[in-house]
Amino acid sequence: MAIKRNRRFHAEVATSALSDIMFFLLLFFLIISTLANPNVIKVPLPESSNNEKTQKAHVTLTVTQEKKYFVDKQEVAFGDLETLLLQETAKLKDNTVIVRIPFDLKVQDLVDILQVGIKNNLKVIIATKSTE
Repeated sequence: MAIKRNRRFHAEVATSALSDIMFFLLLFFLIISTLANPNVIKVPLPESSNNEKTQKAHVTLTVTQEKKYFVDKQEVAFGDLETLLLQETAKLKDNTVIVRIPFDLKVQDLVDILQVGIKNNLKVIIATKSTE
């Protein structure tokens, strides 16, 4: 009579596929998080205790500390700024321009931008970050 050995079944979890899935999820979330931020150009904004958030489409004018001007991530010279702002606001049918300017630039740089807005009847809003 043959006596069989008692072989126990050991449950195993294959984890090789899980590491691939985690890698793809990590890549997916990294790509999505960079796309979620509409303003890629980092500018140290002035601080304010009263902030409002806009929900509608608008034109964003970003000025860097090196005085480079970007209209919706497109670099433009200051001389061409007026015509490009008018074109972009006409496309959106909204005369709102949000200005993102560093807090440590001269006041004259901001005044130059505001004069372009006043001359062309544009509503200029200065972007700030919350102090809270």
